[in-house]
Amino acid sequence: MASYNAAVAGRRKRNEDQLISILDAFEASTDFADLADRTRKDYRRLLIVIEREFGNFPIAALEDRRTRGEFLAWRERLAVKSRRQADYAFAVLARTLSWAYNRGLVPLNPCERPGRLYRASRSENIWSKADEAAFHAAASPHLSLALTLALWTGQRQGDLLQLSWSAYNGETIRLRQNKTKMAIEVPVGAPLKAALQKTLDRYRSDNVPVPETILATERGTAWTEGGFRASWRKACIKAGVKGVTFHDLRGTAVTRLAIAGATVPEIATITGHKLKEVGSILDAHYMSRDRALGQAAIRKLEESNSPK
Repeated sequence: MASYNAAVAGRRKRNEDQLISILDAFEASTDFADLADRTRKDYRRLLIVIEREFGNFPIAALEDRRTRGEFLAWRERLAVKSRRQADYAFAVLARTLSWAYNRGLVPLNPCERPGRLYRASRSENIWSKADEAAFHAAASPHLSLALTLALWTGQRQGDLLQLSWSAYNGETIRLRQNKTKMAIEVPVGAPLKAALQKTLDRYRSDNVPVPETILATERGTAWTEGGFRASWRKACIKAGVKGVTFHDLRGTAVTRLAIAGATVPEIATITGHKLKEVGSILDAHYMSRDRALGQAAIRKLEESNSPK
């Protein structure tokens, strides 16, 4: 044991002037611990990728202007396989170096403001009423409930999969978002309330215990993220729903609230976005090409000009 400890200490001493020491320090930091569980898991995976490529990179070399080019070239190599993952890996490296720079551990962060390789607009990726109806018609009850829950709360998939029945009091759903740690209270609309009651009635009629989580498998167990994604994908194929994902339901909820006349603060209260984020979502991704929004605007204009 003494020999092992000595070897580890020696390794750490040798690595103090290399990037691996910064990667290790960031992973041991409170900033890293404060990340959401899923984000920490993703970061750990990418920190391993970064370590394999740059673990022995000299910290002193970060001041060399050519270093930025080295890091960007690495991102380009990753982009051959996936531009999105290449951007994510580079963002983790940039955040790690930013954390270290703020603490005086590195002389410079050469990864600031690199731009993005992956560009995706979800302006067309909105669940239509036809998509919703087709999914409900083809999907099993437990997946149908997931669709209704997402559309009427605007919450992320991970938060909905963890949502317990104790969070629902018959009128509202309370939760703390895993990513933002924000406490949210969502009033339950009539369609969602009916779906929740139908689910409870089905458990009682089948004489089976009510699961701990609102969204559960046919066996009454909590979903794993991988299991849910696989089942959701199969249900979409069966329903003929194409071009939209579960994650698009959050943006669809924002859009439908806007069409219904909800203000930005009202939408943010329900979904947990920051006010600026709601405005950005509506402006850049969801509102710009939605015909219903234009139609709603004209109807309001007509009503304002009609004789009283």
